[in-house]
Amino acid sequence: MCGVVGIVGTGPVNQSLYDALLVLQHRGQDAAGIMTCESGRLHLRKDNGLARDVFDTQHMISLPGNMGIAHVRYPTAGCSSSAEAQPFYVNSPFGICLAHNGNLTNAADLKRDLFRDDRRHINTDSDSEILLNVFAHELGESSNLTFDENDIFRAVSGVHRRCRGGYAAVAMIPGFGVIAFRDPNGIRPLVFGVRESARGPEMMVASESVALDTLDFDRVRDVDPGEAILFTEDGKLHTRQCAEHWQRSPCIFEFVYFARPDSIIDDIFVHKARLRMGKKLARKIERVLGKDKIDVVIPIPDTSRTSAMSLAHELDVRFTEGFIKNRYIGRTFIMPGQTARKKSVRQKLNPIDVEFKGKSVLLVDDSIVRGTTSRQIVQMARDAGARKVYFASAAPPVRYPNVYGIDMPAASELIAHGRTDEEVCAWIGADGLVYQDLQDLIDAVGKRGKTAVQRFDTSVFNGEYVTGDITPEYLNRLEASRNDDAKASRELNPGTVIGLHNDR
Repeated sequence: MCGVVGIVGTGPVNQSLYDALLVLQHRGQDAAGIMTCESGRLHLRKDNGLARDVFDTQHMISLPGNMGIAHVRYPTAGCSSSAEAQPFYVNSPFGICLAHNGNLTNAADLKRDLFRDDRRHINTDSDSEILLNVFAHELGESSNLTFDENDIFRAVSGVHRRCRGGYAAVAMIPGFGVIAFRDPNGIRPLVFGVRESARGPEMMVASESVALDTLDFDRVRDVDPGEAILFTEDGKLHTRQCAEHWQRSPCIFEFVYFARPDSIIDDIFVHKARLRMGKKLARKIERVLGKDKIDVVIPIPDTSRTSAMSLAHELDVRFTEGFIKNRYIGRTFIMPGQTARKKSVRQKLNPIDVEFKGKSVLLVDDSIVRGTTSRQIVQMARDAGARKVYFASAAPPVRYPNVYGIDMPAASELIAHGRTDEEVCAWIGADGLVYQDLQDLIDAVGKRGKTAVQRFDTSVFNGEYVTGDITPEYLNRLEASRNDDAKASRELNPGTVIGLHNDR
């Protein structure tokens, strides 16, 4: 999972791009990058680390120009490498740079075809570099020395024909403009907006609407699945549907965990979706546990707070904060490597003993992935004096890997994979465990069919992948590259060839 931004302004955009990355930092903490364009010349700064650490005053001064794109990275392959920080650049045709959120499920085939047929060399393990080269090749198919929006849209159509998976991308062509496009299923989010300045309109595209809000851009709408939008350097906006077949099928895990609660994705308010998750879960808890067993509801900060508050209100049970979070520790789920995740839990959370002592507590989290964090938190509650510890998940059991840009572990490392709810409950050490039902989650996020979303990608819960191209062989390869041993090997040997590389 990553965050992308693109801006075409009437003045320097470096500060705006940086500010947007700070707002989208929750989407990736591994690396950050900004590329701007001034008078046809590109300027780039990218490196490993948080945005605030990657950019200083001197870096900002070296990023002039009235248009640019930016990226915060979270390593889908589970390996940190500054070589894979984005944006990427290719000089032909015309010079194109690109930043990408998502994952191409046919990356290995594309890489082979790019070398054999298109004579293009891919230098990293990043599928974003592959996406850039596919787009560049499609744009270069025209024999014209110049190009216009029609050529851009034809190139995006070519991308959709060749690429599979989930992708939301922003690209920039020097002296021309910023292009943004979304995969035909709309799995990964992308939204655009406009802002009036004294010198004319300015345009922005980003992974989440909160980035637009922060910079005082008026949200226009989400980029449709399969659609491409073009902001030209002279302030014009062009849009076109570039996919032959498309559907609105966003990843439901965006609403469960990744997105900020103050964002709007596909016209769904994330905050309200999480409130509805809490209400749905409360009704199941009442059926399964009964509210009389619970003295207090305690959220596991931060993502679950909204659902937990709504749940407590629905049950008419006291809600309180029982854990204090260290704001200087990153999001545990997106840390590259299980060792870092294990070390961070007790550094990240500290219980308030008085809220636990002698009480029967219901801990509420957004989801349970590996279970190791949940197990430690349950033990922390017991150590703080809780009489009983129940656990509730606002999401159903995560049983299958994500293939569209979320670095969930190998299937065998998911605590719910091949286990019953009772077995998971015993493993995390809780006195009771309640998962959200999948249909309740779908109803909560989709407002019972009141949105334009046709279906959600719920593959991590039910193993149904919306692109229809995920085979057992693909999942086996994914398992081999994502398990902890493979990740540990890559961290020790960063030059190891993985994933996308194939024999030529």
